[in-house]
Amino acid sequence: MLKQYLQLKLSQKLSPQQIQLMKLIQLPTQAFEERIKQEIEENPALETGKEESEDPFEIETNDDFESTEEDQSEEINIEDYLSDDDTPDYKTSLSSSPAEDENQTPYAAGQTFYGYVIEQLSTFNLEPEQYLIAEYLVGSLDESGYLRRPLEDIIDDLAFSVGLFINEDQLKEALTTVQQLDPSGIGARDVSECLSLQLKRQTKSASRDLAIEIIDESFDLFSKKHFDKILQKHKIDEDALKTAIAKIERLNPKPGGGFSSGLRMNRQIVPDFILRIEDDQIDLQLNARNAPELHLSHSYKELFETYKQGGTNAAQKEAVQFVKQKLDAAKWFIDAIRQRQQTLIVTLQAIVNYQTAYFLSGDERDLKPMILRDIAELTGLDISTISRVANSKYIDTPYGTQLVKSYFSEAMTNEEGESVSTREIKSILKELIESEDKSKPLTDEKLGKLLKEKGYKVARRTVAKYREQLDLPVARLRKSL
Repeated sequence: MLKQYLQLKLSQKLSPQQIQLMKLIQLPTQAFEERIKQEIEENPALETGKEESEDPFEIETNDDFESTEEDQSEEINIEDYLSDDDTPDYKTSLSSSPAEDENQTPYAAGQTFYGYVIEQLSTFNLEPEQYLIAEYLVGSLDESGYLRRPLEDIIDDLAFSVGLFINEDQLKEALTTVQQLDPSGIGARDVSECLSLQLKRQTKSASRDLAIEIIDESFDLFSKKHFDKILQKHKIDEDALKTAIAKIERLNPKPGGGFSSGLRMNRQIVPDFILRIEDDQIDLQLNARNAPELHLSHSYKELFETYKQGGTNAAQKEAVQFVKQKLDAAKWFIDAIRQRQQTLIVTLQAIVNYQTAYFLSGDERDLKPMILRDIAELTGLDISTISRVANSKYIDTPYGTQLVKSYFSEAMTNEEGESVSTREIKSILKELIESEDKSKPLTDEKLGKLLKEKGYKVARRTVAKYREQLDLPVARLRKSL
């Protein structure tokens, strides 16, 4: 049975302006500049540079288009704005100005890995069928240059997709040809084969032969760094093993990794904030590239006033609505940028004030435990806003360019009952690992004991977690002769 009833419900909805502001806040400097360029291209009512008029009139936002007996200005033709072709001139014009060309994002045409290998393949004297097989194998290589697919699957693919029926011996013969191409090591089916192929290209020597022997016969022991077992198995001394290991360490486990997949772009980190210290005083500034000079187009404001005073026919109303929409969008965008600037500087100033001791000394041990909620309470902003600022912004300091997010860390209590930052513990842990005896690296349990001696009570599993976050391997893999 259907019934009708009233229900009161509270819901929170974001306006388009709020959504636009949040998207702008999370953009780093380079992406922010691209966003501004995009907006200027899409909205001709938005212009860059200082505004010429010092007393610009306000744009009314009401929809009252009352008619007037005054004649429309002959200089303005509505048909120019309501023609069938809606594509503005600024989207179709091409400038050849050298100054503009210099400001373009630098691109470099990079040769693809596939194209580079195929060019070499054409220098071999192969039968058409052999060339087709080899070409298919090259197309089956992954980005690192490995052939990950089973040979049986490739044989089936050649039969179904190309109509070429071959046996495994023919495929292996073609694979041998591919493995002779540059870069050395491509066409390998695993890491050990890749390293072995590279070693076999080197000049014959005792150390090279020993390295090949270790890779081919004892790769598992080598990868796990069981050097004692390798010495016993191959009946060699420690010096010979050191020389062989040195040869292996100079090899490239990803021979295809040095090639781009197409166009590559030169990228660099642009700091969003600049922090300088003079006479123990911290000076924080927002990168000027985050504060562009934007204003409304005078011609569009004049156009709006002219159309608004015109007739009430459909064409006039449509023209006024179009111009008004562009002007409103430009105003919203300018306001959003101003709010973005204010949000960024307020958030970073709060972080700097919270971590003053660290910024004055540069010692990570002076970092205080700090979470997003701490800065949100200081600034009155939402935690999500603080997160958007911290996750993608960099700050240029006397100690290097750092990610703002790296200043946040959880708290732990030391033996004296004081709260210390987990980043401080990670810093000490890294120092312990860097100063250890690499022939007998410290286990996580021993590292935990050393941290306890320094006043930090940390469980072994916590040591393992911090070590992994520092991207440091386990003791067995840190071992060296």
